[in-house]
This record gives sequence, C-alpha cells and structure tokens, in this order.
Amino acid sequence: MPAMDLKVHLAPMSGVTDLSFRLISREFGAELCFLEMLDAKAMIYGGRRNNRFMKTIPKDFPLAAQLVGADPYEMLDAAQKIVSTLKISSLDVNSACPVNKVVKKGAGAALMNDKTRLGEIIKKLSSELKIPVTVKLRTGFYKKDVRDCVEIAKIAQENGASAIFIHGRTALQGYCGDVDYESIRKVKAALKLPVFGSGNIFSPLLAKKMFDETGCDGVLVARGAFGNPWIFKDIKNYLKNGKLLKEPNLFKKLKILKKHLAYIEKYKETTSLNNKMGFMGKVAKWYLKGARGSSKIHKKIHGAKSCKELIDLIQRNFKQYKQ
Repeated sequence: MPAMDLKVHLAPMSGVTDLSFRLISREFGAELCFLEMLDAKAMIYGGRRNNRFMKTIPKDFPLAAQLVGADPYEMLDAAQKIVSTLKISSLDVNSACPVNKVVKKGAGAALMNDKTRLGEIIKKLSSELKIPVTVKLRTGFYKKDVRDCVEIAKIAQENGASAIFIHGRTALQGYCGDVDYESIRKVKAALKLPVFGSGNIFSPLLAKKMFDETGCDGVLVARGAFGNPWIFKDIKNYLKNGKLLKEPNLFKKLKILKKHLAYIEKYKETTSLNNKMGFMGKVAKWYLKGARGSSKIHKKIHGAKSCKELIDLIQRNFKQYKQ
C-alpha cells in the first residue's frame, strides 16, 4: 500500500483529547481525531455535564467518538444522543480500556471475556446507526492469545464492524511492556476490514515498525502526542520520504505550548478554575519534559493562578531561548 494511503489518527484518551488537544494536533497533521472516551451511562443520565466533553468548532472535523459500556441498549441510547448532537464520522466500541473501575462494570476490556455480549453491542449499534461502527480491542486479557484475539476480531466483523483498532498489549499489561505485533498481523490477515495498530507510537520509526511488522492500514497515536503534536507530520513525512525531520528546538516548543495553553483558556470547560489550571500545568510539563531547568519550576507551574501567570512564569525561566 502506498505510504500516502496509510492513516495516522489521534486516539481517544479520557481526560486528554479535549478540543484544545485536538486543534493543536490537527495543525500538525492529525486528520481524524477522537473525542475523549465517553461513558454510556454518563451520556444517558449526565445531562448538561456531558456537553463539555463534546465541545467542538467547525474546523474540528472529521471527528469520531468512542463509547464505553456493557449493555447493548444503553450503548445505543448513548450513541443516538451523540449522533443527534454532533456530526461524527464513526463510533467506536471500547473493548480495550484496562482501568479497573471500567472492567468491574463488565465494560472496556472485560468485553473480551464476554464475546456474546460484545457481538450483541456491535450488532445493535451497526444495525441502528447510519454511521460506521468500529471496535477497539487488545491482544488478550490476562495473557497473549493470538487465536482468541483473531476470533474476537472476526466476531466484530461478522456483527457489522467497519474497522478494528488493536492496542498491542493485554489488559493486564495496561500501557507497559512490549507490543505484540504478531497478534495484530494475524488479525489483519484474517479480516477483510481495515485494521489499525496502536501502542508505542512514540516516533516515526516506531510507527513504521508497526506498519512493517503488522501490515496494518493505519495507526493510532496516543501518549506519543503528549507535548509532541508534530508527531503526526513527522510520521507522514517519514513514511513518504524515509527522512526524519529535525525535532523543534525549545524556542519552537514554547511557542507551540503557548498556543496550546491559549486554546485551553478559550475552550476548556471545567467545574472550577483550579481544575483548568491543573490541566494547563499538566500540558505544560509535557512540553517542557527533558528541558534543562524544567524540574525546578514544576511546583511553580502548579501554583499559577491564571493562564497569563503560567505563560509569564515559563517565559521568565526560559528567556535564554528567545530569538
């Protein structure tokens, strides 16, 4: 497949991929972006509180959503609320989240241990919705099981899924340990659907490794975009030309950080100013990671009371990088 046909998308991440994160990622080459992971019950019973998770603007498209839940009818009810509010391009069924509070409810990665229920959810959504339904999987729950992973992917396909996303680790591994390329490769070989790989996409080299080792149709970038939104452009360039772009210097990183913080200030809806500033501080630390002197201002970052105060603090401590 020609490199230009290979897809590089921004993954859904709870508490991360808000409007500000998506906008800065799109500016550096992310075409399709996902909303933060949405909980089906919260979508049904949460009222207006859900609006902040679905906040968007016209240039924030194409846009996909991901739902987590365990009941087919609740998943459909929640999905219909989403599609009646937003013009999303597809809806993903999360059967990959390894977080204990999700798994205990029989949702997320727990659905890999309940294939019948997973199939019912996919069938219910794909038959009722007018948009493609995709499925996010892992390579196993407790341990790697290639045969079982392929079987679950086939169940998804048989029940109407339009594409499969596979995180190359088991639920027990969470986000640590080696990526299992073999399982993704076997799923790709067994299905007629597009298959996307995820896990350890931290650089263009690792993205190419995912494509080469699995034959997948695209990749999802998750933590690799933290403080590094230019990763989308870098991956596409490397796949097309085989050349690595030079990493932005700290001056350029600070300029991008300032823009990202401005997006948060403008668009982020939180329950309190403290929560908004906490999010800004987290984002700032992503961009400053590894920079000389950054560890000295971490506490000060979280003490900032406004966006302007935070930006002024960063500029004072890194004024030597001004050009």
